[in-house]
Amino acid sequence: MGIRILPSELIDQIAAGEVVERPAAVIKELVENALDAGATKIDLEIESGGTRLMRVSDNGSGMARDELPLALSRHATSKIASLDDLESLTTLGFRGEALPSIGSVARLKLTSRVEDEDQAWSLVCEGGETRGPKPAGHPVGTSVEVRDLFYNTPARRKFLRTERTEFSHLDSVVKNLALARCDVAFSLKHNRRAQFALPQAHERVERESRIATLCGEEFLKHAVWFERSLEDMRLEAWVAAPAFSRAQADLQFTFVNGRFVRDKLLRHAIRHAYRDVLYQSRHPACVLFLTVDPQRVDVNAHPAKLEIRFRDSRAVHDFIFRTIESVLEYPEAEMGAKRRSPTDARRLTPTSGLSGGAPLSASGQSAWPLYQQLHQHGGSPTVSVADATTTAVATEGNDFGVALAQLAGIYVLSEIDEGLIVVDMHAAHERIAYEGMKAQFGVDRLETQSLLVPVDLRLAEREADAVEAHQEKLTALGFEILRRSVDEVRVSAVPQLLADVSIEALARDVIADLVENGSSSRVDAEADAVLADMACHSAVRANRRLTLEEMNALLRQMEQTPRIDQCNHGRPTWTRITLSELDRLFLRGR
Repeated sequence: MGIRILPSELIDQIAAGEVVERPAAVIKELVENALDAGATKIDLEIESGGTRLMRVSDNGSGMARDELPLALSRHATSKIASLDDLESLTTLGFRGEALPSIGSVARLKLTSRVEDEDQAWSLVCEGGETRGPKPAGHPVGTSVEVRDLFYNTPARRKFLRTERTEFSHLDSVVKNLALARCDVAFSLKHNRRAQFALPQAHERVERESRIATLCGEEFLKHAVWFERSLEDMRLEAWVAAPAFSRAQADLQFTFVNGRFVRDKLLRHAIRHAYRDVLYQSRHPACVLFLTVDPQRVDVNAHPAKLEIRFRDSRAVHDFIFRTIESVLEYPEAEMGAKRRSPTDARRLTPTSGLSGGAPLSASGQSAWPLYQQLHQHGGSPTVSVADATTTAVATEGNDFGVALAQLAGIYVLSEIDEGLIVVDMHAAHERIAYEGMKAQFGVDRLETQSLLVPVDLRLAEREADAVEAHQEKLTALGFEILRRSVDEVRVSAVPQLLADVSIEALARDVIADLVENGSSSRVDAEADAVLADMACHSAVRANRRLTLEEMNALLRQMEQTPRIDQCNHGRPTWTRITLSELDRLFLRGR
């Protein structure tokens, strides 16, 4: 077959394959156009999951009569005019492909009116053929009606799922857009039944009401709000307590400059921030808004614009990771002194650092000698918990109250003004020991230890190149790795704290990170895992009877320990039972 120019209808249908995957993709394009047109109210009507009808109406700026045919022409747009515009995009759409692509695989009707005209105009497009424009009645703004999706491409229609599944995808897209633009009112109907009607939300309280509607009241109940700025980056987010983790990443919403994205870099930064307080198989929940200079973002990296590229990805990653990590360390600092249990996103007055007392080991002695015995580190222990001052006689000023008794050799019962606190003593002491070890060994945890027998590794050539290029970073991480040939390196030294782990696996992982990202947090993660394991073994065990002084010392250390709401494995360390809950249990006041 010779080379030929494809017919325009076939070109449009091929282009539609990238833009129009299912009804949800159509809705995304149409709503984004409405938002770019300055709409403050968008109404959506859906039938049969979107396969029969999708109608999107907005009160935006509208289009004049002469612009309607252009709107259905490929690569015709009002959003960019030069390469400079493409490099600093502030609109959601910019390619000018959506409407002609939709019109090539559906029956499309476009009706619009601008403010300075007395009447609206309507244009019809079926299978890529247009008719009109004709006069029509319509308020200022635009309505786009899409019927019988894929009516002329039955092979594509066969790949559509059930009505329920298609509407579920469509509903998710609308919720993402509604979260991204709280200043715009949204309403959604499916098969003439109202799904939701969201008024405009400008203030934080109004925005939280929208978040509660779209993400659930439980998410907002467990979430902490914060905002931070650094240079030309601004981060605003609601992050849920680790106890409100999920089996899937279904409650992770990330937005960059008002655009919903599923970016790997952002999700990795979020998960890395939760690494010390979450089960490995669980996923954190958050709603995160990142605002950066548009020139530092490339949004044209994915056909559906769900993935983006940052010019300085490392700076963005570290900003998000360190900000969320600091918020999780003392979430109470963001919202003031409001006492709640970990599962209610506790917020107390933060303290500064650890107490002078070192944590108990199973034998009642300081945990630091255990570290010295295992790794011959030269440090000196301080005092044990049992030696701490514990003359607390009132709950005032003590966030975790005063110890009353020990239950089943596992739980410490403590009285507070509002009721009762129940502490899992092993889980709480495990966190205290872990944070203490991290504080004591944070500076020299990456000291180098030479290997008695060096380890030789066969690598891909580009991995060996990375070892040569990143010698300074490897040395800073505690490694001594030298290239021996084109595809072989020798590991002569490793971080002292990690001398007992699999040297080959660790070195390969670190080198792979350097190839992929130019940096690696693998060593820190492995070091934390070792310390967490040591903390778990050194923490006070179940069925060990504590005196009241020891219980109160544990409570005082809990008040001064970051991330005390969860143990190293993500389990809650304590919970609260209020007097009102006890009154309801015993029917008091009825």
